[in-house]
Order: sequence, then C-alpha cells, then structure tokens
Amino acid sequence: MKKGSYLLTLVCLVPLIFMVSGCKKATVPEISTVEVTQITLNSAVSGGTITSDGGEDITEKGICWSTTASPTIADSKTSDGKGSANFASNMVGLVEGTSYYVRAYATNSVGTAYGNELTFTTNQVTGAVLSTTEAINLTSTTATAGGNITDAGGGAISARGVCWSTTQNPTTANNKTVNGTGDGVFTSTLTGLTDGTTYYYRAYATNSTGTTYGEQYSFITPVTDIEGNLYKTVVIGTQIWMAENLKTTKYNDDTSIPEVTDNTEWVAATAGAYCWYNNDADYYKPIYGGLYNWFAAKTGKLCPTGWHVPTDAEFNTLELFLGLNPDSVDVWGWRGTDHGKQMKNSTGWSADQNGTNTSGFAALPGGYRNNTSGAFNGLDIIGYWWSSSDDATNGKPEVGWYRRLEGIYNDVYKASTLKPAGKSIRCIKD
Repeated sequence: MKKGSYLLTLVCLVPLIFMVSGCKKATVPEISTVEVTQITLNSAVSGGTITSDGGEDITEKGICWSTTASPTIADSKTSDGKGSANFASNMVGLVEGTSYYVRAYATNSVGTAYGNELTFTTNQVTGAVLSTTEAINLTSTTATAGGNITDAGGGAISARGVCWSTTQNPTTANNKTVNGTGDGVFTSTLTGLTDGTTYYYRAYATNSTGTTYGEQYSFITPVTDIEGNLYKTVVIGTQIWMAENLKTTKYNDDTSIPEVTDNTEWVAATAGAYCWYNNDADYYKPIYGGLYNWFAAKTGKLCPTGWHVPTDAEFNTLELFLGLNPDSVDVWGWRGTDHGKQMKNSTGWSADQNGTNTSGFAALPGGYRNNTSGAFNGLDIIGYWWSSSDDATNGKPEVGWYRRLEGIYNDVYKASTLKPAGKSIRCIKD
C-alpha cells in the first residue's frame, strides 16, 4: 500500500474509533421495594422506587410475592404500568395469618430486575371480645338479657345472642337467641323458662375463628300465682322457696278464698279463709301479703300449681341447712343461735332488729291474727308462717305447726296453735 493511501484510511477511521469508545452499554433497571403497609386479613400495600431505568425504557413494573423466599414474576404479581416513576401496589387475595415474601420488579429490553426482599404476615381473626348484660324483667317464663361486642376480633360477626342452661357455662348447643350480626350492643329475650328455676346465661359472638362468650351470670325465675301476682324465689339448700309472702285471694283452681273481716266469724271458721292485716289491702298486701288460716293452708290448692305449703318436716330441712343442731329440730320453743337472723330480711324490721338474710328467705314482720279474738297483733315486731302439718300424731288434731321470727330474737320459734289463727304463707316448690 502506498503511503498516501494508508494515511487516508487512518484519517477516516479515527472518528469511528472515537464514536464507538463513547457509547455506553444498556443494563437492567435498578429498583428498591417499598415498606409493606396497610396490612389486613387478605390484603397489603407495597410498591417500588426506581433509581435507574438501565438506559432503556421500562415496559413493566410492579411487585411480586409468594409464601416462599425470592418471589419472581412467575409468582403472584401486580402490573403497575410503564415508565420509571415510583409506584404503589395493592396485594389482594392473601390468606389471613400467613407470612409472605415480597419484592418490587421492573422490566426493560435487557431483562427484569428485583428490589430488596421484605417479609410480612397478614392479620388473623381472633375471638371477639364481649360482655354479658345482666338479666332484667324476669317473669316465670321469660327474661331480658343481652350483650355488648366491643371488638369483633378483626373479622365479621356472623352470629350473636345469649345462650342459657340450668347448668353452668352454657354454649350455643344449649338454648339460645339469635340477634343478628355485627358488633355493638344487642338485647335478647329468653323464653320457655320454668318458674323457680336457676338459669345460667352468657352472651356469645361468632366470627370465622369460632364462638366466644361473655361473662356468665345467673338468675332464678319468679313464680306467678293464679291472679298474676309475681313472687321472687330463692334456692336454700336443696329446696326452692318463695322469697315473699303469698298474697292471692284465689286457690290455684281459680275458686275464690273467702275473705273474712269480722272477728267473730274469723274465730268460728272451720274452712279456708284469708284477710289483710287490719283489713287494709292497699297498704299491707304489697309489703306483707295476706294472712290465712290453717284450713286454707291445708287445702293443697293455696299455692301456685307446682308449689305447696311447706310441711313441718320441710321447715326442719330448711333450718338444718342453716346450721341448726339436729338435736334441736323437734324442740318446742326457741331453737338455734343465729338461724332466725339468717332468715330475717336485712331491712323492714326495727333498726336494731334486722337480720342478715344470708338465707335469702327475706322474712318481714307481718304480724298475725289471733285465733281466739280475731284481733290483729304484732305488725313490725313478729312474723308467723304456717306449715301444712297438724299435731294429730301427738293427739292434738285441732292445732297446726308454725314458725315464728321476732325482732328481739335471732333464733327460730317452733310451736303449734289453733287452726283459726291467721298467719303468713311461704310456698315451696314441689
């Protein structure tokens, strides 16, 4: 080659050499993964920050995730458009209480790049938090209760209500109400109850994890007589007693009990009769109930159906449960120590004569009607209660057994007296 031709070729190649040496090779993008936020049961939010497009246009970007490490776009992913702008992504369809790995990704013509790997765990539904509302509006067959769901546990409350049973810790497998869905306060009506029965109840709430319960409460249903008078009841040992004096004017077969106001007629009666102390129903009936002669007590019809006037032996059982010495059960007169105090109400007697009412018997000093004069005596001082037992076994069929409580005594008096006497009645469940 001639020297001139060589120089010409060299001159032509120099620009090309400089052009090639000034070009920069394209790469995959550079991207970082945004912290995971807004985590719920089945969704979460992340995203990506693109710091370089690698010299080429970004044709796809998003996040990918999996329950195993190093997720790729072959796993679950979002597609959040093109370009190098930063982006946020919503992950949906997740499973509650599950750990996931997540990375942002960006793709250009060279390939796909991934950001740093992050982990998170979706929220999980827990048991609801709720309280039970104490029962009100008790009748012989119904009661009103309810609950308050203060925390749904992260899920939806699909059922709520109150469950109840005659045994402790009732569940939804027992009797229950169904009071809709959702959290907050609800009210339930318990039905189909039986009088004089102890029920345990608690509120319940169900979500996807199952059923949780509020605290347990209990109540004992009252009893209703033939006239609709409602009486509190109490469990004392193995017995169920009225906690108020009887106030009916009818037998449980709906026949009327003769009301006798005249003293002479009262003393001469040989059949069932009743009266109000001082013949004043308006004042005495609500507080002390009626006064009945023994003949009414013995009919077997005086108490509500399913209840009866207690026998002398049933009074003995009550006293023994309260701690009376068995040797004192059949003693005539005052017996025991504080057994009368346990039976007397904590109010309603003179200030220094109230009882403790630890038994729940709630006795009040309703007085009595004399069996020989028909006069009323003892109000605010003494309470008398007939049994249905007479003293025929001791050759005294003209007298019936009773119990007496008095303000100045803390023990219980047992004796028998002539059957025309007017005394209070407490019924006991059959």
